[in-house]
Amino acid sequence: MDSNIMHTVCNDRFAKYIGAEIVKAEPGYAVVEMKITDNHMNGLNIVQGGAIFTLADFAFAAASNNNGIVTVGVNANISYLKSPEGSRLTAVARELKAGRKICHYDVEVNDGNADLVAKVHFTGYRKK
Repeated sequence: MDSNIMHTVCNDRFAKYIGAEIVKAEPGYAVVEMKITDNHMNGLNIVQGGAIFTLADFAFAAASNNNGIVTVGVNANISYLKSPEGSRLTAVARELKAGRKICHYDVEVNDGNADLVAKVHFTGYRKK
């Protein structure tokens, strides 16, 4: 693990703003959690899709940058599967494949009942 790169990931100001916290991070894998607050709700009183996406994006960053290679997202496709229930969201990022320049990750976001609420596929660019 490159501590300078992970220090940069951990200093993500927007992730801090929404309350996202890294629970576990290792090369190619990360778990990130967020307590749901009133600030995460949209006009329908359900968690805003952008908050769910940001949590997944932060998990991708923690997993993909943990190998010491700066990696940035170049594409993401999200599917929202159900409205979250409970008081927390958990995002788990897993590396599917990584080459010299391009990597692929899947992130699953679960609610407080351990129900799958969103799946995101990220393509990352490794900036060697």
